[in-house]
Amino acid sequence: MILLEFSMSPMDKGESVSEQVSRSLKIIDESGLPYRLNPMGTVLEGEFDEVMGVVKQCYETMRTDCKRITCGIKIDYREGKSGRLDSKMASIENKLGKEMKK
Repeated sequence: MILLEFSMSPMDKGESVSEQVSRSLKIIDESGLPYRLNPMGTVLEGEFDEVMGVVKQCYETMRTDCKRITCGIKIDYREGKSGRLDSKMASIENKLGKEMKK
């Protein structure tokens, strides 16, 4: 199972890119994959082809009206483990003995 964090933004739309980013979030939400949005990107959980397929859909949608796009991707693969979006945070909270701010 893979955790994939990515951030994709148009470079030719000025300072505010919320319109383009919100289209990507619609694709992510409709994918059915577990995900977490954070201020710097989005983390997806799934099999490699599933998560990369979502990234590709976001790219294909963004390129319809953007001439330049930047995308950063980080992948964390761990064999046989699922539910890591929650379990990684729970493990840290357990070791700290308290719940983290959300």
